[in-house]
Amino acid sequence: MKEGLVSIVTPTYNSVEFIRETISSIQQQTYNQWELLLIDDCSADNTLELINALAASDARIKVFSTEVNSGAGVARNLGIAAANGQYLTFIDADDLWFPNFIENSIKKCLEQQAPFVFSSYRRSDEHLNFIYSDFIVPKKVTYHDILKTNSISCLTAFLDVGKLGKKFMPKIRKRQDMGLWLSYLKEIPFAVGIETPMAIYRIRENSLSRDKKALIKYQWEFYTKVEKLNYFASAYYMLNWMYLGYKKYKD
Repeated sequence: MKEGLVSIVTPTYNSVEFIRETISSIQQQTYNQWELLLIDDCSADNTLELINALAASDARIKVFSTEVNSGAGVARNLGIAAANGQYLTFIDADDLWFPNFIENSIKKCLEQQAPFVFSSYRRSDEHLNFIYSDFIVPKKVTYHDILKTNSISCLTAFLDVGKLGKKFMPKIRKRQDMGLWLSYLKEIPFAVGIETPMAIYRIRENSLSRDKKALIKYQWEFYTKVEKLNYFASAYYMLNWMYLGYKKYKD
């Protein structure tokens, strides 16, 4: 593990349309001691060729591939396993960071003596039109807060794994990131939020039309099978999740 190094994990799958912009936002960071671990999950387009070409011009970029298409959680776990940094963070292949995201995240970790921080972010459509209000995160969240609503985006989560150690995402198709945050929050009292937006979350057209019934099913299974909560606790957190999720996207 290299002190001060930031390991960035990005799964890619048919990401050729946006991945260049995402990588550019990383290369524009004011803090430049980072490694970018790109894990291609058997893309059917030219994503792998593109990221290999970009890696050839920047030694900080490392490319890996899954043997079969396995989903973002498996790809992220491969990245976590390969990470060499004191810090660990994630960005998806269509999202963007503002130039001071890494610098401000490390600053918050040091100022607050907090090994787990996360940031607010702006929300845009595919063309970077801001279709929702900014998502402003709480000043801190606990394990029970995240069970009610996952306010820690995979886009801005920032972990000092030098202090916390490495953990891996649960082997499920959805909610893997939430599972990882909760596993850390079982061991520390809270994660610290940065209220200033530090990133742009790009909401794709297929995200807007996602099957709400399927989401409810996944969320219920997460509570009962992953977190192993009883029926009453699961129902309590499910009601909170539905209400707070509605509020999150109503603007």
